[in-house]
Amino acid sequence: MELQQFRYVLAVARTRNFTRAAEECFVVQSALSHQIKSLEHELGVQLFTRTSRRVELTEEGAAFLPAARASLDSAERAAADASASIGQVRGTLRVGIIPTVTALDVPAALGAFHRTHPGVRVVLNSGGSDDFIAAIAAGGLDIALLGMAEKTVPARVRTVELSRERLVAVLGSGHRLAGRKRLRLADLADETFADFPEGTPGRTQSDLAFKAAGLRREVAFESMSTDFTLGMIRQGLAIALLPPAFVTPGPNLRTIKVDDGPTRIEYLAWSDFNPSPAARAFLDLLPVEG
Repeated sequence: MELQQFRYVLAVARTRNFTRAAEECFVVQSALSHQIKSLEHELGVQLFTRTSRRVELTEEGAAFLPAARASLDSAERAAADASASIGQVRGTLRVGIIPTVTALDVPAALGAFHRTHPGVRVVLNSGGSDDFIAAIAAGGLDIALLGMAEKTVPARVRTVELSRERLVAVLGSGHRLAGRKRLRLADLADETFADFPEGTPGRTQSDLAFKAAGLRREVAFESMSTDFTLGMIRQGLAIALLPPAFVTPGPNLRTIKVDDGPTRIEYLAWSDFNPSPAARAFLDLLPVEG
C-alpha cells in the first residue's frame, strides 16, 4: 500500500466523484481509478460503490478512512518536522474560523503567512468553537478562532485572548425599539430571536445571560450562517445579539447597546501538545503573546 493511494481514496470520498478527485490530486482519472482498484485488490474489499452517476463509500470504505487519514497526516507531519530541522516550513496549516471573527483580519494574516512561507498549504474550515476545540485536541486542526461565553474557558488547547466585547441588539430599522439608545435584556424578553443552534458557544453566551436575569426568550430561527440571521432581521422577522464590530448599521439595520447583555471573548487557540511547525510559524507572525 502506498500513501498516494490513501490520498486518492480520501479525495474520492470527499468529492464523491472520480473526475473531481483526479483534478484535485493533479492526476489523470484513469491513473487514479487504477490505483484505487489496485488498493481494493490488495485489501480484498471494495471501498466504493460506483455507478455511472454516483460514487458512494461502502461500509468497508468508511472503516478504512480514519486510519488512511491518520497515516497521511503522520507522513505530512514527519516531512514538515524534517524540513523545520533545517529552517524550512512546509506541510499544511489547517485553520478553523467561526462565522463572527472580529478581532483578527484573517485574510491579511494568512496573506502575510503565505508570503513568508510559500511552501505551506493553507486549508480553512468554517464551523463552531466546540468542534474546533475537539479537532485541535485530536490533531485535525492546527489553529482556530473561537468565540466563547465570558465564564467558559476553552479546555484541552492553548489559547490567547484576542478581545472581549459586550454583544449588542441588532434590530430592523422598523422595529418598535429601533429608536432607543440603550436597552436591557428585560426589554427584549418578548421578542423573537435568530441565533446560532442550541448548545453551540455562539448561542450559549446569550442563553446564559437571559437565564442569569431570570428571563425566558424565544429563538425561532437557528442557523450557523450570520448572513441568514441578518436577513431575518432585515425582514422584520427576528432580532439578534451579535458582536458590535461584526454588524455595520445601515438603512435596514440598527445596533443598540444592551447594558446587561452577554460578554463574548474571542480566542486564538492551538494545540497544547507539540504544535506543528506550520502552526508555530503562523503564531510567530501574529501580534499576540502565547
